Amino acid sequence: MHPYILLTMAMLFFSGNFIVGKSFEGTIPPFTLAFFRFASGALILLPLCYKTLYQQRLLWKKEWKPLLGLSISGIVLFNASLYLAVNYTSSINASIVDALTPAVAAVLGFLILRESLTKIQLFGIVLSFSGILWIISKGSWQVFASLSFNIGDIIMLFGIICWAVYSIIIKRHSFKFPPIAGLVVTMVIGTTILVPVAIIETIYLGIPHLFQWKVLLGIAYIGIFPSAISLLLWYRGVGEIGPAKASVFFNLVPIFTTIMAITLLGETFTYHQLLGGVIVIFGVYLSTKAPVKIKEVPS
Repeated sequence: MHPYILLTMAMLFFSGNFIVGKSFEGTIPPFTLAFFRFASGALILLPLCYKTLYQQRLLWKKEWKPLLGLSISGIVLFNASLYLAVNYTSSINASIVDALTPAVAAVLGFLILRESLTKIQLFGIVLSFSGILWIISKGSWQVFASLSFNIGDIIMLFGIICWAVYSIIIKRHSFKFPPIAGLVVTMVIGTTILVPVAIIETIYLGIPHLFQWKVLLGIAYIGIFPSAISLLLWYRGVGEIGPAKASVFFNLVPIFTTIMAITLLGETFTYHQLLGGVIVIFGVYLSTKAPVKIKEVPS
């Protein structure tokens, strides 16, 4: 299949994660849902890399620090934030805020990795942040005056900061790990971390109603599609056209999520979401358009 089709399918499956997360509102707590997602995702991917997992066992021990960082930031905190956020905000809002991730990653790259930013990139970052502010304020300055922001949007902002940290760690350490095996290791570590938190949620919130066909289908979806198939399609697409071109496809996520949220969840799409979404996507495009150059470190 053409890499553009593969990447489009990957974004479609990623978008479904927002819909399933929203549909589980009040049914499965966020950390418990993240546990089920990555426990099932790891089991699905395990047959593809179990030999590599064993052969590289010394590597996993040696590089435990970046693996732990990837697990906490990308597996635990980002996904729990996403599932918690959609309990308070719409899946449309959450997906548009999520689209800000490349711009946040560019800012962290500038601050942590000392990557330079062009004027176009800086303008794109400011523009995309302006779009997010427009969305979470619903286009009203009175929201800023009263500080009455939607807590779900704020939680999602925290989540994308965690994902941006995850992206920085990947940039610095991913070359050390076999792609699928490294992903499975982070899933296993993340799932292990999520176990005690899921137990605490169960104690305080009660046992989730798991044995319903809609719930089981939802868990199967987030385990198979966003956690396994989408990532395989992503790796294949990036291998064909490169990460720079492939990253543009993430702009499809809020579009697909909006369509599914309206048709499947009955959410409404407002003018401030439309305008804010266009601003965010255009700003993110500008923030990732120019190649990033690493500044020379004086010796």
